[in-house]
Amino acid sequence: MEFNGKLIVFSGPSGSGKTSIVKAILSKYPDMFGFSVSATTRVKREGEEDGKSYYFISKEEFKKKIENGEFIEWEEVYEGLYYGTLKSEIQRLHQLHKHVLFDIDVEGGLNIKKLYKDRVLTIFVMPPSIEDLKQRLKLRRTENEESFNKRVDKASKEIEKAIFFDNIIVNDHLENAIQKSEEKIMEFLKEKQ
Repeated sequence: MEFNGKLIVFSGPSGSGKTSIVKAILSKYPDMFGFSVSATTRVKREGEEDGKSYYFISKEEFKKKIENGEFIEWEEVYEGLYYGTLKSEIQRLHQLHKHVLFDIDVEGGLNIKKLYKDRVLTIFVMPPSIEDLKQRLKLRRTENEESFNKRVDKASKEIEKAIFFDNIIVNDHLENAIQKSEEKIMEFLKEKQ
């Protein structure tokens, strides 16, 4: 039987918990799903691996890939910081007969939905409140005050776009959010065969 790979997009504000949900699903179903590694021009954080966390590339290299049409979507998420999904990532995972899991920016998620239409399930991971989101970002200790404020401002704008996603999952308790996400994904894979 021919493999007809699907795409599952998780988006939401920074600190909403989308990465934790994606990691949980990947660890439970390693043969079914593969993670789409995004490309970025941002600096590598402690513990991140090139080619596993992100493809860390220079701004010049990123712009060259844009010119060459190598991205299915890309965005300048913050001034001077680019993120994008390489076409080669989707091909790589589909060749492995895996459905593709994305952990990407809200605009990127909506762009993938426009491109792949009914082959995509979009899930918006919603924080219980902006105050809760601020606490999560502070606990990470990865932001200075300026980048913290940028992320909080961006979160408010992103939350307004949640209505354009197939599902909204409020992450007020991580285990529940993982379970709800898993249920939505399995329903989608069954109905779209």
